Amino acid sequence: MRRTDIIGDDGTWTGLCLEVRSPRRPGLCLFSAGRRLLLAQGAKPVLLAAVDEDHCGVEFRRTDAYRSPLPPSRAETGRALAGDPDRWAHRFAELLRGSPHSPLHEGRWLLSRASGLLRSNHDGRPRSAYWSSLLVAGHPDGYIDWFVHNGSWEILPLRPMPGADDSRVKAYRKQARDGTLPPVLLWWVSGLDCHLLLDGHARLAAAIAESTEPPVLHLHRTAPSDEVATGTEQAVRLYEAELARFAALRARHGDAVPDGAVTAGPALARRLRELRTARRPTWAWPLPGGEARWRGIAREATADPKWPGNG
Repeated sequence: MRRTDIIGDDGTWTGLCLEVRSPRRPGLCLFSAGRRLLLAQGAKPVLLAAVDEDHCGVEFRRTDAYRSPLPPSRAETGRALAGDPDRWAHRFAELLRGSPHSPLHEGRWLLSRASGLLRSNHDGRPRSAYWSSLLVAGHPDGYIDWFVHNGSWEILPLRPMPGADDSRVKAYRKQARDGTLPPVLLWWVSGLDCHLLLDGHARLAAAIAESTEPPVLHLHRTAPSDEVATGTEQAVRLYEAELARFAALRARHGDAVPDGAVTAGPALARRLRELRTARRPTWAWPLPGGEARWRGIAREATADPKWPGNG
């Protein structure tokens, strides 16, 4: 894995680009069979989903087999890395690279501190109410409503959220108050049009219980290297053409005309940054056996022939 820090216009760290070279299928793998999706961790199904025929939403069912790709975070690590999202991102990237339960596969990824996919708390609600509203309800089954909640901003936990009195949540609540809580790790999955909560169920519950802002890192696929190379060449040509246009104007009208760098430079930087960070659809592997196999897995995993996804 090759890692590259992404720096914003103001000089602050905004994300970490991951270039993964392994051709292997990931340990946490998304499969598709028509309108049906299966998220499997190795040989174990962890999430079954069926998209509505009218594409207004998704029925889902969790199996309680999910295991986080990251080991539990220790309090001393939280204190050492508190307030450093870039160091947390590098730590998470290294742990994901070595985990057998990671969603990473060959290609380019972005691990960032902010996501335009999460809606903003425009009405200024308490943080506990705001973050609770982002969570998709239901266990073991539920519904992702694309009609009402349009915009990819919801968060689907891959296991039940623990309560405020859970022992793990109690341990994290002090860290939430102290500002040393490790980040929550989200993975945006385009086929579900929402974020999956990969790691940090108890940490998110602790932040909600304390009504504090949880630190978050977002993972998603981004543009492949060949697309970035082609786009970079095009962006540089546009930049050079714009400077040439201003040079011609200066030759005709004199030095009162600017050289164009003030406008062309930031535009070039913006295009290059967008190339490195643009969101791309999540890969899904064809499920061997197709829809019939998906239904068989659903019957075995849910033991509930009345679950809507089995219909």
